[in-house]
Amino acid sequence: MAKKSKVLKDSPVYQLEGIKRYYQTGQNQVQALKDISLLITPGEFVALVGSSGSGKSTLMHVLGLLDRADDGKMYLDGEEVSSLSEDQRARLRRGKIGFVFQTFHLLPRLTALENVELPLIYSDVSFSDRLVRARDELALVGLANREKHLPNQLSGGQQQRVAIARALINNPSVILADEPTGNLDSKSGEEIMTVFKKLHARGRTIVLVTHDLELAQSAQRIVTIKDGLIISR
Repeated sequence: MAKKSKVLKDSPVYQLEGIKRYYQTGQNQVQALKDISLLITPGEFVALVGSSGSGKSTLMHVLGLLDRADDGKMYLDGEEVSSLSEDQRARLRRGKIGFVFQTFHLLPRLTALENVELPLIYSDVSFSDRLVRARDELALVGLANREKHLPNQLSGGQQQRVAIARALINNPSVILADEPTGNLDSKSGEEIMTVFKKLHARGRTIVLVTHDLELAQSAQRIVTIKDGLIISR
């Protein structure tokens, strides 16, 4: 039987304590994260900034429960997740974390509306409720008039907004956005950042992973990582 995790009351969305992560490259062991401790509170908009190889992507994968730390503890909404089984982590990931990636990961044969409702397909949500929720999220990102369009009928910025709507559909505790404007032109990138600022104004917790310091200025707080260490927060 899987070990039940500890739950903290009145806790931040994320609480990291002494997180370390190692990788084996040939005969060499590389420490990607070195004693990372961090708090992210509900409703914060945090930019996680660092150059290539700094450890920011590794930290994002740990935050997203896509990767497991080798040492230290991490709490998500007060629940200690370090010792959870893979199935428990997957359930928690589906319910509490919305992902937005640099590549949009939309299914090409599904409409915008169908892509947004996809995370609800295997849940207990009825067909009619799925449609209502998907339409609401598309409207929130300014695509109410594009619900029947296929991804190849949408601009890059519009596709990313569909991806954001899909990330919101389960009402997650946090949105993790990994270089969300990396495949977009500057105008479309500005539009996406406007969407994130709108979501933040509505109380959403957002963690933006980026190497772009100018982009990071849109966030409420900037956390800088270098050589696996947080050097400013």
